[in-house]
Amino acid sequence: MGQVRLTSFSHGAGCGCKLGPNDLLDVLGSLSLPAPPSEVLVAADTGDDAAVYRLADGDGLVATLDFFTPIVDARYVWRRISATNALSDVYAMGGRPFLGLNVVNWPVDDLPLEMLGQVLQGGIDVAAKAGVAVLGGHSITDPEPKYGMVALGLVDPDRLVRNSTGRDGAVLLQTKPLDLWIISTAIKRGVATEGQIRSAVDTMTTLNAEAAEAMIEARVDAATDVTGFGLLGHLHKMLLASGVAARIDAGEVPLLEGALDLARRDVVAGGTKRNHAYVRATTDWGEITQPEQLVLADAQTSGGLLIATRDPELLAAQLSSRGVPAARIGVTEAGAAGRIRIEGRLDGL
Repeated sequence: MGQVRLTSFSHGAGCGCKLGPNDLLDVLGSLSLPAPPSEVLVAADTGDDAAVYRLADGDGLVATLDFFTPIVDARYVWRRISATNALSDVYAMGGRPFLGLNVVNWPVDDLPLEMLGQVLQGGIDVAAKAGVAVLGGHSITDPEPKYGMVALGLVDPDRLVRNSTGRDGAVLLQTKPLDLWIISTAIKRGVATEGQIRSAVDTMTTLNAEAAEAMIEARVDAATDVTGFGLLGHLHKMLLASGVAARIDAGEVPLLEGALDLARRDVVAGGTKRNHAYVRATTDWGEITQPEQLVLADAQTSGGLLIATRDPELLAAQLSSRGVPAARIGVTEAGAAGRIRIEGRLDGL
């Protein structure tokens, strides 16, 4: 079992296995939901990263759940990525995670339980680093391995960061490079280089804790983390909820090395193509090619924060003081809500 490839057990990889955004909208649109109680500060209506509920003592409880199939073959690393990704939704709301619960699907007839123990240990180590107690969870048998976590956090409601409060004229900053799922697809197909794997793993196992601290101190307008719906999908949702449009400078968007070349070779999975279909009608692509479009729509796992602020110098200083790299990739502007205009070409073209 030492040579087993975890990714060979999955139909996809990471957050790219999420239901496509159009399919999800169809399902949610068919539901009849009662009005939430007054204690609910953030619900599902704005498509934000997590739910927030005001507790009796005035704090906001941030609640989220995330799980997915193997994105890398190293079991300990997969679990670290999963835990980092689950905690990211709490950080994106300006919260501090404090409690986690494991969610595990495991093929007990095909993979040893010792391997599952290694998967779980990776997550426990990430959670401990973040000051999060993992206090149990739930497991079932499943031919396809899946792992994730319920993550709970606390937030001061006065410092809550939403995706629905963006303003016209805000600068957009991105804190991690894109194309984690293109690299993950390359891993699954056995065509990723060691350097690409190392860069992707380093990115996916970096917590967004310090980036969240920086945006809270800078009193930013709005933010979201960039995960399964890709940069353009999550930006579209933020713009739509905020009632503004945006202009993106493609040449400023940071990418993982070799990702664009992989996209040109069609090392792109269905989830990214579903994301592309989701934003196609609301995006003016300018001069960029189809592979470049897929790069910008690529699903991400444990991606960075996309932050909108009208004081970019303060935010940049706060990020820099914490050693968090960030790129200014565009601005919000008046226009049809959710509309995105792409200018320029991806770096290096």
